[in-house]
Parts: sequence; structure tokens; C-alpha cells
Amino acid sequence: MTVKILLIDDDDSLADLLEQYLARYDMQLISADCPSKGYVALESEVPDAIILDVMLPEQDGFEVCKQIRKQSDIPIIMLTARGDVMDRVVGLEIGADDYLAKPFEPRELVARLQTILRRAVKQTDSHSSKANKNVEGLIEFKGLSINLERQKVCLFGKALELTTTEYRLLLLMAKSPQTVFSRDDILNHLKGVEIELFSRSVDIAISRLRQKFKQASSSTNETSTEFIKTVWGAGYCFVGEEI
Repeated sequence: MTVKILLIDDDDSLADLLEQYLARYDMQLISADCPSKGYVALESEVPDAIILDVMLPEQDGFEVCKQIRKQSDIPIIMLTARGDVMDRVVGLEIGADDYLAKPFEPRELVARLQTILRRAVKQTDSHSSKANKNVEGLIEFKGLSINLERQKVCLFGKALELTTTEYRLLLLMAKSPQTVFSRDDILNHLKGVEIELFSRSVDIAISRLRQKFKQASSSTNETSTEFIKTVWGAGYCFVGEEI
């Protein structure tokens, strides 16, 4: 079965190179040289993954990534001519699955594509196997509910405004209560690249989640409930009370 890959990049020479190279791995490249054409291709071609350049006409790749994430969880690899660490952090924070700096070896890009595609299949299978447990796409604990279809989280009936990273982190842990996740486990799930550069971001995301839980509990006059527990020397685990 041929896998469809959408490339959004204004570099025609790169598109020509990747079209020929990806064909060796049963991957069909669909190319768009600007975001507007990319959005059309995304709707008409329904690709399995997206390769998205940061430096684009019309909109930069970060904005394109955010727009895509509003409608789809399709795997995204971002490309940049700059190897700036903050560019990578921003890209991953807004929902990209992986990041690759130019110039790169085509074989490395293929390996990363294969990795995120396998991860997407596993997540789909996991969601299917839990369909009976998560009635109508809803995961519930005492005081906390997660609507999978709308990607909406409510605490004591109050909607929480979560970033993409915070939502994905909470969902990962809530699907496996009492399971201890190390920082590397979490980063492998959320990002999959250059873990040593971003391990501190897990602590920051956990801290922000806890603060938002605390604020929501206070605004609804509910007693603050601990949902994420620190397991010293090991990582974090979700300890919400199941109902």
C-alpha cells in the first residue's frame, strides 16, 4: 500500500529529489510550494503525513502547523534551514511530531517518517481497543473529564484552556492510570527527537497542568485534587480516581 506524503516547501529542487527518493519506499510525494496550496492538498489528497518547511511564503510553517492542528492530528515533520534550538522547541510545542534541520540526508527523513507513521498506527489501534471503555470518546475520573473528539478537558465542570503539549501529556497519562512515566517516556511519545535538549520541558508542562488544575478547583469552590503525582527518581504518574 502506497503511503501519501504531503510536502509544503517552496524549494522545487527538494520536491523533485524527494519525489524520486520516497518512491523507493512506496511513498508518494504530493508537493505544494505555498501554504494555500498545501491546505487544498490536505483536503483533497488526505495524506498520511506532512513534511512542513518553516520558511514559507504567505505564512510561516509554525502558523501552518497550528492551523492544521486545529483540524487534524496527522503526523507532521518540520524542516528548517536554521538549527536553532528554540525553533525546534516552538515547533514541537505547537504540535509537530518531529523536527529536521536542513541540509539532511533523505534516508534520515525516511526513517523519521516511518517512525511517526508507526506511532500513528499504534495510537489508532490503541484508541480502537479502548472504544468500549471510553464511551462516546469520553475518559472520566472523579471531577475530571476528557472529551477525545473535541479535545476538551473539564475539571469540576469548568473547561481548561490547555496547550497542545499539555493536552497530549494529560491524555497519555490518563489513559494509563497509576503507570509511572519517565521524562524520556513522555518525550518519546510527544516528540521522539533530541530528548536531552528538552527534558526540562516535561517538568514545565507538568507544573503548568497542576497550576491550571489548582486554579480551576479554586474558581469552582472545590477542594483541589491531585491528579499527577511525582515519583521521585522515576517520573510522574496519573492518580485520578476512576468512576
